[in-house]
Amino acid sequence: MFQLGFQPPALSDEHLDSLEQLRRRSTADILTMTTLAGCGHPGGSMSTLQALLLLYANCRIEPSAPLAENRDRIFVSHGHISPGVYAALANFGFCDRDEALVTFRNFGSVFGGHIEMGVPGVEWNTGNLGQGLSAAVGAALGARLESANPSLDLREQEGSSYKVVCCMGDGEQQKGQLSEARRLAVKYGCSNLIGIVDLNRLQIGGEIADIMPHDIPADWAADGWNVVQTDGHDWQALYGALRAAYRGEVEHPGRPTVVIAETIMGRGVPEMEGKAKWHGQSLKLEQAREALDHLGEPDRLGELMERRGALPPGEVNHPFPTLAPPKLKIGPAIVYPHDQVTDCRSAYGAVMKELAVENNNDRVRVVAFSADLEGSVKLGGFHNTSPAAFIEGGIQEHNSATASGRLSREGYSVFFSTFGMFGVTEVFNQQRLNCFNKANLKLVCTHCGTDVGEDGPTHQAIDYVGLLRSTYSWEIFVPADPNQCDRMIRAIADRPGNQFVGMGRSKMNSLSTADGSAPFYGADYEFVPGRAELIRDGDDGAILAVGPMVLEAQQAHDLILQRTGKRIRVVNMASLRPFDRDAILAAATTGFVLTAEDHHPDTGLGGLVSMVLADAGIATRLERAGVDRWAMSGKPAEIRRAYRLDAEGLADRVVKALSSN
Repeated sequence: MFQLGFQPPALSDEHLDSLEQLRRRSTADILTMTTLAGCGHPGGSMSTLQALLLLYANCRIEPSAPLAENRDRIFVSHGHISPGVYAALANFGFCDRDEALVTFRNFGSVFGGHIEMGVPGVEWNTGNLGQGLSAAVGAALGARLESANPSLDLREQEGSSYKVVCCMGDGEQQKGQLSEARRLAVKYGCSNLIGIVDLNRLQIGGEIADIMPHDIPADWAADGWNVVQTDGHDWQALYGALRAAYRGEVEHPGRPTVVIAETIMGRGVPEMEGKAKWHGQSLKLEQAREALDHLGEPDRLGELMERRGALPPGEVNHPFPTLAPPKLKIGPAIVYPHDQVTDCRSAYGAVMKELAVENNNDRVRVVAFSADLEGSVKLGGFHNTSPAAFIEGGIQEHNSATASGRLSREGYSVFFSTFGMFGVTEVFNQQRLNCFNKANLKLVCTHCGTDVGEDGPTHQAIDYVGLLRSTYSWEIFVPADPNQCDRMIRAIADRPGNQFVGMGRSKMNSLSTADGSAPFYGADYEFVPGRAELIRDGDDGAILAVGPMVLEAQQAHDLILQRTGKRIRVVNMASLRPFDRDAILAAATTGFVLTAEDHHPDTGLGGLVSMVLADAGIATRLERAGVDRWAMSGKPAEIRRAYRLDAEGLADRVVKALSSN
């Protein structure tokens, strides 16, 4: 297969003949795999196909090294055109053609209904429309950062180490996240980014002009992109447009470029052309045979159908490539005196500044995203130390969540910080897909729980644990005090996978040792995911607490001892995934367990402890203290008092429970 690299100014007759043969063959593959599966999206696959074939014939990506660091990245945002993507990749040697034809959409196949990274050449698992461009922006930023001077603002620098292309449908242009992504790409000079819009003017419900009219070229131009419009079925015209975008031969070379390709749904089969029904409907067997005959391609439907019927049961899961973050210089811990009043977010900011000093000296290794909250999440020191590595995404959290997640697969340690409500609740689907895409994002959220000042319920993130636990691999950590926060951030900085760290807004004392003479988490403390810590010992009952409730529980322990002489065990459950099952079971042996959290008790620690005890078949008295109804505006101390989550309230709960034995 030829590789042009967008070097020739025009396609030769030989190239045109080869591409046309590829188009017919790939179209036949699209029809074959969707007919065999009895479902799929052939129409858009056929309209986008010529753009896909030109990309794989020209971009710097090789079947022998699909994950080469200097490769061009090709994203397909409208992941439902998987038949077209698989056909193009197979015909360029990235994957086995017959396997794609026979196993498409079959249980256990890597050739899923929407594209997945189990297929070489696929950069990102997509399907939820509107997110692909954000992922592509993340990759484009990775190329920009690779050669950047860390001490200068990225916007003041030029250069990138590879190109990034994002193919999109026209229907998904209705999504607001695309606007967010476009603006960020222009802000940071991502001239290495090329968008391609397949403008076939149809979506599943009919014509886009009827469903949601809008001026697609004007939208892109308004956000500052170069806009090139072309005929998506004229090989020379489409090649010329893509070549100009790839080589930066456009009106504004320092900006990204979008190629808007006028196409026809179902291109190549008269029965299908220009009809919205073929967006998500496959041809029947006889229709497919007629289409193959029209294309002049062999009919293998009978043979391949027999092979599909004989497939063994599929595996439930198949591996995606995992790309780990870089190893970092973590630096020594900062120890805050137990009588020093400070906040976890300031401790976070101090570690981030140190990480920048230690690791971003000769090149960028640690990146921080903010969402117009640099001061609130304490990233000012990081920003001043390493301007190139600070990405201000504005009030565009959906885009920042996806872009930062993708960037974390490009060899950087990436932190995204905002308030808990905006980093998890608002963008849950984006974080869910970061999980599915095996990102390495460090999501550090402040203003969690009711500790948001007096902003009220709209800003009180009291459901983040349950949301993240509903995914399959997000790790969830909530520090009890600034000292634990310091060690926690250092522990996750180069840890593979996605980690969430949540904290409140308010200043606090750090936990102290039992004699009150020193901080509980001293210089020798190391945070270990999955390990709970015994703050106070006792056998008359147990309080399992998380986050700021640990300090309240420590004080409640002292109150209970003074009032009743009973010793209550206090356990810090800072690691909620992975969690310390043994610590929960050990607490149950005391006969009474109280869980305490600044969170919904059904979906947070309370729900987790209930599940563990039920699974183990252990019967013990259990009370779950938390935010069990909408809170109100107010100071955190006022809210905790009202919900009996302060030291007095927790002590009263325990004393009442023990007195009723």
